[in-house]
Amino acid sequence: MHASVPAAVVVKSQVSAQEWELRVNLAAAYRLVALFGWDDLVFTHISARVPGHERHFLINPYGMMFEEITASSLVKIDLEGRKVMESPYEINPAGFTIHSCIHAAREDAHCIVHVHSLNGVAVSAQRAGVLPISQQSLFVLASLAYHDYEGVALNAAEQPRLVRDLGTSLYLMLRNHGLLTVGSSPADAFLHMYLFEATCAIQLRAQSGGGELIPIGAPLLAGIRAAAERVTRGQGAALIWPGLLRRLDRLDRGFRD
Repeated sequence: MHASVPAAVVVKSQVSAQEWELRVNLAAAYRLVALFGWDDLVFTHISARVPGHERHFLINPYGMMFEEITASSLVKIDLEGRKVMESPYEINPAGFTIHSCIHAAREDAHCIVHVHSLNGVAVSAQRAGVLPISQQSLFVLASLAYHDYEGVALNAAEQPRLVRDLGTSLYLMLRNHGLLTVGSSPADAFLHMYLFEATCAIQLRAQSGGGELIPIGAPLLAGIRAAAERVTRGQGAALIWPGLLRRLDRLDRGFRD
């Protein structure tokens, strides 16, 4: 890295405009995860496939806090875990195990968010998993899968089972471990995680109240995707992402560097 030149200038000069835009949005997703309190120090990860390079993806520099991550600090690796662009940082091996196999198997999984949020881990330890007791839960249940705990994700032998269990779902509950979402962009994957975490928080609060829970009937679940399209005007996360970026800009524009 050139000592006299800002890292953002160096990296921006070496990547396409599309990749730089992705880097900014991915760094924003990291900052938002920290802002919403879902981060687990440095031990979770968000990745995004590099436009035009199906075997390359961006992931966090291991050891950097989520609120510190910038567009230029993201590490670009291939599906074998090799860095394909100079970086002083290494990556989390467990993050590579989880994210690489999903990126390889799911063409639509352009971005993957994995967190160990306290609410998410708590519900992941419940045998019944997500209950249909809130409006938020319906969005999750419309595309939810489960994967049993196999220890810290360092064993490549787990990858086929992880891919199998995720299938075509957008939400994956890693039992006794945490939450994972996929999306066509950092915005979509973040919105999915927002709904997933909210679902878990609401469930835990409802259960702690001690009263009888009211389940939502299956017919309402069947129509939830059409309702979501209407609420977001068919834009999905694109409707809320500019506002989230403005929120970050008001707090600290450093993620753009």
